Amino acid sequence: MASKLLHGLYPFIRKLESVSRLSDEERRAIESLPVRVRTLSARQDIEREGDLATQCCVILEGWAYRYKFLSEGRRQIFSFHIAGDIPDLQSLHIPLMDHNLGTMTRATVAFIPHGSMHNLTNRFPGIAATLWRDTLIDAAIFREWLVAMGRRPAFEHLAHLLCELYLKQEAVGLAGDHRCPLPITQTDLADATGMTPVHINRVLRDMRGRGLITLHRHTLVVKAWDELIRASEFDATYLHLRKRAAG
Repeated sequence: MASKLLHGLYPFIRKLESVSRLSDEERRAIESLPVRVRTLSARQDIEREGDLATQCCVILEGWAYRYKFLSEGRRQIFSFHIAGDIPDLQSLHIPLMDHNLGTMTRATVAFIPHGSMHNLTNRFPGIAATLWRDTLIDAAIFREWLVAMGRRPAFEHLAHLLCELYLKQEAVGLAGDHRCPLPITQTDLADATGMTPVHINRVLRDMRGRGLITLHRHTLVVKAWDELIRASEFDATYLHLRKRAAG
């Protein structure tokens, strides 16, 4: 059982090391965290708005997303999460959920009690600083999404999002050679960008027609990375990825 948990928390360590450095002692401390692992089906809520959270969750496999519902069932997605992410970290200090967190695909999730997380960060200030850095990067991503939602034209907006999702996966070893999983429907993309599914479909057709991307069986292939970067005016600085900066 212990070996399963050690292996299972590796995506979390890998994610933290994409934004900061961890010592061997810090890695061992994270590996020893008591966790409860569950496999959830696609489109299943992990936490709902109004819940009082008592634990944090780490995505070990699959994708998750944060969202809110408005009247008449209108949905706004404001983040996508991949293996290694801890999308409800803020619940450590603000336990009342003000949004929903759900799985986008079938996902394996590790739940860590808040008490254990507080103990970890009290014992290891370096880990606390790394988690704080991750939270600040999360805020930087929100700012980029806000700029895109308010000011970027549709083509530029969607291209920017695709660049972001590729680089986030590349940084933790889930993508390479400008190819990555993208298990997101056109409706999901519409709800994340404020467009309609019809508009998303039109923009994706345009990207394919220009020879920039292919998208098939939930796999994105960027065929002209430099051109996609130029078209979206993409600057990866806001992601603050240590490995990419070091390279």
